[in-house]
Amino acid sequence: MKILVTGGAGFIGSHIVDRLIKEGHKVAIIDNLTTGKKENINSIYLKGQNPKAKFYKLDIQSPKISQVFKIEKPEIVFHCAAQINVRESVENPVEDAKVNILGSLNIIQNFFSINQRIYKRRSTFANKIIFLSTGGAIYGDADIIPTPETYPEFPLSPYGIAKLSVEKYLNYYFKVFKLPYIALRLANVYGPRQNSKGEAGVVAIFCDKMLCGAQLFINGSGRQTRDFVFVQDVVEAAILAMKSKKTGVFNIGTSKETNINTIFRKLNELTSANCKEIHSPQKQGEQKRSCLDYSKAKKELKWTPKYDLDKGLEETVNWFKGKFK
Repeated sequence: MKILVTGGAGFIGSHIVDRLIKEGHKVAIIDNLTTGKKENINSIYLKGQNPKAKFYKLDIQSPKISQVFKIEKPEIVFHCAAQINVRESVENPVEDAKVNILGSLNIIQNFFSINQRIYKRRSTFANKIIFLSTGGAIYGDADIIPTPETYPEFPLSPYGIAKLSVEKYLNYYFKVFKLPYIALRLANVYGPRQNSKGEAGVVAIFCDKMLCGAQLFINGSGRQTRDFVFVQDVVEAAILAMKSKKTGVFNIGTSKETNINTIFRKLNELTSANCKEIHSPQKQGEQKRSCLDYSKAKKELKWTPKYDLDKGLEETVNWFKGKFK
């Protein structure tokens, strides 16, 4: 199949690209390399007469996106590109909306336009968008843990509002134009290639600081909980979503809560860093608990997480250790 991956040089997107190429699909990547890295895309994919993946250095807001869709004519789009910094969205909600809402609309509308021309005589489209949404940021501080998809969405950040807005636009295109989609509401994803320099990704931040000998600080008491899901489990969910005939939103998590102190102690042991456990003042507005019920994905997508936390953290630490060799 012809598949387009936005944010394909990023943390999750690059892992999806690897899996798609392994399965023999023709892949094109759009990434502006703001947070994505060329090193995340194996160079063999980008060289030779018949490269396994094409790379377009573009922002998803760019009007040039339409040319990519005309050239590639993708049958499937994995929309991973986003402004991912929650605190940045609070400080600059207008810029967050430009990227995460208007940029996403640019992708959706161009995909729809290609489908409309090719499949205008069909009652439904064979093509699909798989959108990487967010779990915790959409539900806010939920009263039901683990939180199901039926729980009311009350985002507490512009980032969460933008992700929810894109879900609603996708539902509009499906209801009015029959364009299928699946939105994966992701828990706290961690694993190799995660950016350790941004606000997102406590596992990556802790690994980086521990291995380079820098002191790190745990926000607040450290008893706030998150649902940590390994990146390869997320990739499997994305592939199953592509192959499924279902449409709608699905939580992708482990349904298990882990507090930040536990993450710190496990990583401290795995890295042999002997890092002191020092706490800083709690960040204003930070969620106390976040944990997703994945029973719908288990039933309808036949997906369950395969990695337990210890195995996932070990693989992540080993990857970060490789960076410091």
